[in-house]
Amino acid sequence: MNIQPLPELIAQAQQLVTQIRQHPQYQGLHFDCDLTLGDVSQFFNTLQWSATASTVDISREGFFQ
Repeated sequence: MNIQPLPELIAQAQQLVTQIRQHPQYQGLHFDCDLTLGDVSQFFNTLQWSATASTVDISREGFFQ
């Protein structure tokens, strides 16, 4: 099984949210909920920041020396 890095998956999810928000069928929907696509986008932004900030490149020679 090929596992994509988390930051790549998050970026894909953000792109999908953007496509959903711009889709005419979505724009035609009228529903009331407590969570908006803006909230979802903010979640992915925070998740992306957390996933990237916790990634440390230890592949460089002498990193821990």
